[in-house]
Parts: sequence; C-alpha cells; structure tokens
Amino acid sequence: MKLTASVQLCLMMFLEYFVWGAWYVTMSTYMGTHVLASPGSGEFATGIQIGAAYSALAIATMISPFFVGLIADRYFSAQRIMGVLHLIGAVLLFIVTTISNNGPFYWIILFYSLLYMPTIALSNSIAFNQMSDPGKQFPWIRVFGTLGWIVAGLLIGFLKWEKTGQTGYTFYLAAGASALLGIFSFFLPNTPPKATSGQSSAAKALGTEAFVLFKNKAYLIFFIAAILVCIPLSFYYGFANKFLNEIGMQSAASKMILGQISEAVFILAIPFLFYRIGVKKMLLMGMIAWMLRYICFAYGNIHANLWMLYTGILLHGVCYDFFFVTGYMYTEKKAGAAIKNSAQGLFTFATYGVGMFIGTWFSGFVVDSYKVYNPANEQHNWTKIWFVPAYIALGVLVYFILFFREKRSATSLQVSA
Repeated sequence: MKLTASVQLCLMMFLEYFVWGAWYVTMSTYMGTHVLASPGSGEFATGIQIGAAYSALAIATMISPFFVGLIADRYFSAQRIMGVLHLIGAVLLFIVTTISNNGPFYWIILFYSLLYMPTIALSNSIAFNQMSDPGKQFPWIRVFGTLGWIVAGLLIGFLKWEKTGQTGYTFYLAAGASALLGIFSFFLPNTPPKATSGQSSAAKALGTEAFVLFKNKAYLIFFIAAILVCIPLSFYYGFANKFLNEIGMQSAASKMILGQISEAVFILAIPFLFYRIGVKKMLLMGMIAWMLRYICFAYGNIHANLWMLYTGILLHGVCYDFFFVTGYMYTEKKAGAAIKNSAQGLFTFATYGVGMFIGTWFSGFVVDSYKVYNPANEQHNWTKIWFVPAYIALGVLVYFILFFREKRSATSLQVSA
C-alpha cells in the first residue's frame, strides 16, 4: 500500500471516530441540562428519553446493512456516498443544537444515526480495498479511529464544554469534523461499486447465511450471552458521563478517555491469550470485568473512593476487548472462510443492534426508577442504579459457566476451560 494512501486512510479513520466521540459520550449530560422532557414542562429529559436517544444508533445498526448491501455497494463508489452522508450529517448535528424539546431532538438524532452508521462499514470497505495484506495493515489504520475518539474527549474536557452553557459546542465540534470528513472523502482512493445482486449482498450484510452456526450449541450459548451482555454495556455508554458529572467529577469526558486507552492496550494481548488460555476463559474474564466495573461505580466517589471510579473506567479495555473483540474472533473461527462475512454481520446486528436496543431502553427505565427529588438539580441514587447491570453481568456469567462447552478439536483453536 502506498504511503499517500496510508496517510489518507489514517486521517479518514481519525475523523470518522472523532465525530462519533465528540457528541456521543456527553449526549446524556447535554439532554439532562438542555433538552426539555416536553414543551413548556420546565423539566429536562428523563432517563427513558435519554435511553431512547441512545437507542437510535442501535436502530441504525440494524437498518444500515440494507443500505450498504442493497444500495451503496451496488450503485455508488464508497468514498462518494460516504462524503455525501457526512455532509448531510454535519447539517443535522448543527440543527440539533437549536432543538430544546425531546421529541424533535430524538427524531433528528435518529435521522443522523441512520446516516452515520453506514459510514462505519463504508470506511472499512475503503480501507480494505487499498490493502495488500489486511490482516497486518488494517489494525495500524484502525487504531487511528481510537485516537480520534481519544482526542475528541480530551479536547472537550480541556475546553470544559460538558456542564456549561456551551455544552452545545460538542455538537458544533462534531458537525465541523463531519463536514471536513465529508469534503475529504471525495479525495480518498476510489472504491468502485461491487457488481453483486441485491439479494446476495443483503444476505451477507445481515448474516442470514450464518444461521447455520446455531446448530452448534456452544456458539448458540455464546450468541445469547453476547446479546445479554449488551445490557450492561448500554448502561456505561448511555449514563457513565452523566453519572460522573452529577457526582462532581471535573472534565469527565477527558477522564473517560482512559477507557479507550485501556482498550488500545488490552487489545494487544488478545492474540496471545486467545490461543494460550482459550475463548471460554477470555469471555469469562470479560464478564467478570463488567461486574467489577459497576461495583466500582456503585461505591466510588470523588473523595476517598476516587480510585474506584478510575478503576471502573480503566476496566473498559478488559470489558470490551475480552468479550466483544474476542467474540468477533471466535465467530470468525467458527464460521470459516465461506460464511465469515455473513457471520460477522450477524454478530454485529445481534449485539450493537438488538442487544443495544434492548439495553438502552432498559437502562433508561432503571435510571428513572432511582431518581431522587431535588428542587435545585437532578440527582439519582447511582449506587442502586449500578447494581442493576452488575447483577445482570453476574447472571450472564453464571449462565455462561453452566452451559457453555467448547470442545477441543483438531480444527478448532479454542480450548475448553
């Protein structure tokens, strides 16, 4: 791959995830201080409404394969359609700052999510199309996406845009980056449309060909566990920033970047551990980390137990990498070369689509259930809130230990615990 193409792809990935990180992490805090629950109510968005807003990306995840498989892959060059989507998205991110009521706010976030989520697959397609050895080259390109998310959080924290009247600036920042990426996309290496039938393209994107994997009991048990683990994941994505700001942590968004740094570090250990200790033990470590994270959040505070808050954030690397990244690797090994693309599409649809949709709505109900009346400002009983995802993680852990059995075989790289 040429140096010029490498630099272009690195910048593309950086901006792609910078946009996401700039508005997504702090949206719960923004809605709780700037978006009214209903016109003229005087009360800001409820936990249910915040959860619904976060569910927009889950809905988009379930719908975007249709767009990529049936339209983008067949009729348009990937870099051009990505440019158009980001330019329209920039306009929507700007408009959302002018909305003060939850109803219109939700629909704009949903519309934006439907435009943004296909660009994840499109950016990957553009990158892979330029690579001679994707297995070695893609991780070095993709890591710039993590760096983009990190830089967005650090910048927001440094500028103190979370809890001030300038909170809408996070959306302005995302809109500006989206517009820049939209323009830049038209100068990316050409990725022409694929000459595939709509039926086969959609089937592969949605993963219907991979239903055969459910005949394997071990994979079916894992698949169900993956959907259930998305419920605890939703609590973190949707309400961790709101929680940290509510208890008084300064520049919470920049502190949460430690989670992405942890993710980048722990992902380096996965190839080694995957073959040494086996998939079951790695998945168990991931689930235990989810439970420990929420226990730390439940008992953490900004005084004597500040270390527990940082521990909960730093555990993100183990939580995410040891379950979801390992899950993608396990899915690929189970599927084999013939249906691996469909299998990955199915896993993404089930976790970031179905699982996150359930989790975002459920987490909103839980947060509202433990709201504490305070005329001065909104407060919650976060100790009780965080115990809910901790118990769910514990339940999934017990379920997985009791039912998951992965046999050692000559063709399998997994090791039974």
